[in-house]
Amino acid sequence: MSEHSDFQELRDGDVSVALTASELDVASIVSSVKSPKAGAVVLFAGTTRDNFDGKPVAHLEYSAYAPLALKTMLRIAQSVKQKYALTAVTLIHRLGVVPIGEESILIAVSAAHRHAAWKGGEEALELCKEKVEVWKLEEFAGDAGRVWKANRDGTSGVQVDAGT
Repeated sequence: MSEHSDFQELRDGDVSVALTASELDVASIVSSVKSPKAGAVVLFAGTTRDNFDGKPVAHLEYSAYAPLALKTMLRIAQSVKQKYALTAVTLIHRLGVVPIGEESILIAVSAAHRHAAWKGGEEALELCKEKVEVWKLEEFAGDAGRVWKANRDGTSGVQVDAGT
C-alpha cells in the first residue's frame, strides 16, 4: 500500500485504487489505464452538483474508513477486470470537502473493445456506490442544514443538528 499524508493507494498489476484529500486529476487517471492492447477507455467522473431534492447544496464532505474502503475498492476493481476482460482499472475517491463542480470519484477502465469498457465501468461505479465504506455529509446553503448519508444515489440521509 502506498500512503502519503493525503493519498492512500492499493495496486495489483493493472488495477489501482486510491483515496485522497487532493483535487482529482482526470488526465492522470485516464493515462493510468491506457494501453496499446486497449481500443477503448471509459471514464466516469462524479461531480458535486449544486442541489439535492430541491435544496441548494453548498458542498459535500466525504469520510471513509480507509483501510477497509481501499480493500473493498480493490476487490471491486479486480472483479470487474476479470468479469469484463478489462485491460486496466483505476478507481479513486476524494475525501474531505468537495466544492460544487469538482469531482468526488473517478473511475477509468480500458478494454480491447468499447462494450466491455462501458459495462465494466458502469458496474464498477454501481458496486462502489453500493459497497465502499465512504460516507458523505451534504452541507446545504442557508439554514437548510446538513445531512449524513451513505454514499448512495437518491437517499435522503439523516439530518444533523447545527451543533453536531
